[in-house]
Amino acid sequence: MFPDRRAMEGFMAGLFGRVEADTNGAVDDAQEMMYDAWEASGAARVALARAALDISPLCADAYVLLAEEDARSQPDALALYRQGVEAGERALGNEFEELSGHFWGFLQTRPYMRARAGLAMTLWRTGEQQAAIDHYRAMLILNPNDNQGIRYLLASALLQRDDLAGLKVLLRQYEGDGSAAWAYTLALIAYREQDPRGPAIVREAWESNSHVPAMLAGLKRLVPSRDGYISMGGEDEATAYVEENGAAWRAIPGAIDWLAERSTGLKPRHRGCQS
Repeated sequence: MFPDRRAMEGFMAGLFGRVEADTNGAVDDAQEMMYDAWEASGAARVALARAALDISPLCADAYVLLAEEDARSQPDALALYRQGVEAGERALGNEFEELSGHFWGFLQTRPYMRARAGLAMTLWRTGEQQAAIDHYRAMLILNPNDNQGIRYLLASALLQRDDLAGLKVLLRQYEGDGSAAWAYTLALIAYREQDPRGPAIVREAWESNSHVPAMLAGLKRLVPSRDGYISMGGEDEATAYVEENGAAWRAIPGAIDWLAERSTGLKPRHRGCQS
């Protein structure tokens, strides 16, 4: 089992000090217990999360862990995530409005953002697609830097809903994104709209990750990430894209064949030597 990366925030909190310790002490104490929970294993994680809620019912991360590891059904998980979102907003108080646009950059906003991401993803899985999309969009307003990668979930959702207009707006909003998710989604739009720039767009996509065309065509096995990290240009990134967006490609007749034809034989661009 790989360590829970969220536990690192405990170290960061120790470096930068506790926020509003005089007025938010119980929440801070509960959050400290959650750092212990993330470092624990097995049943101890759930027990520590429950203990954190005994300290403060405003500990959003406790609800997140319980939703992930103790919920017995999707409705149970939804209820826990909703409690986490409400608790996180109440814990932030006036800071919720003050820090809007800069969430995640402040440690105290992260539990709320984790709870809201969990809520949105669970809503999507349970068929409440528009509600999930609304949450994703709201999260990008709170944190335009998008440290959580919410834009990828939103892009996939818009693609599956065939909302090309909304998808184009999102793609332009993060036009500097160099990921396979952005590049290949642009390629699919180019095919659908018969964009004359299609071959150039495919080349850009292939340059970002050369594994995607073969995986989409079923000619190369999927290689999921083993530790939760994604390597840009790697097989794990390609796998993540195909798992999320393969159905959208397959739904468009000829799209995968078109991509394969235009990516076959491509070679990396040679960069000029500098003296």
